[in-house]
Amino acid sequence: MRFALLLSVAGSLLFAAGPNDKPEKGFTRIFNGKDLQGWTKAKENEDAFQVKDGSIVANGKRSHLYFTGPFKGKPANFKNFELKVDVMTKEKSNGGIYFHTAYQETNWPDKGFEVQVNNSHGDWKKTGGLYNVQDNKEPFQDNVWFTEHIIVKDNQVTVFVDGKKVSDWTQPADWQGPKGNPGRKLDSGTFALQAHDPGSTIYYTNIRVKPLK
Repeated sequence: MRFALLLSVAGSLLFAAGPNDKPEKGFTRIFNGKDLQGWTKAKENEDAFQVKDGSIVANGKRSHLYFTGPFKGKPANFKNFELKVDVMTKEKSNGGIYFHTAYQETNWPDKGFEVQVNNSHGDWKKTGGLYNVQDNKEPFQDNVWFTEHIIVKDNQVTVFVDGKKVSDWTQPADWQGPKGNPGRKLDSGTFALQAHDPGSTIYYTNIRVKPLK
C-alpha cells in the first residue's frame, strides 16, 4: 500500500511538471499548467474548476470549462485534429472531454461530442467511449494517470486510451444525432472539460492539440 502511494505521488509530480516539457512533434499545448489563460468557465458553479499543482481539477456541481483561445492567433475552432489529454480520476468520479463544441453559459453542452471520463462511477458508460454514440463498458484504473487521445478526421472519430483503441466510429451520411442530442454531429468547434458532480474529482493536464488537414 505504501509503495503504491509513493508511485501515485511520483506520477502526480511527473505530470505536474508536464507543461514545462516540449509536446510531441506537431502538437501545441493549450493549457499552460499555471492558470486558466485561454479557457472560459461556464456561468454556473464556477468554483468547480481550479488549477492545482499543474493540473486543472474538476470537482463540484455541474459546470464546463471551454477552450476559447486564441490558437495560433486565431479564434479557437477545430475541425480535423488530434487531441491528447492526460487524465487521472479519483474513485466514483465522472467527467468528460468535449470536442466540436461551443461556449455555453449553463447546462450540458448542446453542441459537439463528449468523450467519457469514468472508471468507477455508477454510470456504466466508461472512459474512452463516445457518449450516447459508441459507448464503452470496460473501465480503466482510478488514481493513475492515463492519456486520452482523440482523433477526428472528416467523418471518423477514433479514441485511444493509453494506446488502446476504445472507440472507432464513422458518422453515417444520414446521421441526425442520438436521441436527445441532436447537436452531436461532426462539424467544427472547440474543446471543453466537464465537472460532473460534487462527488467526482478529475485531474486534467498536458492538454495538447495538432490540427489535421
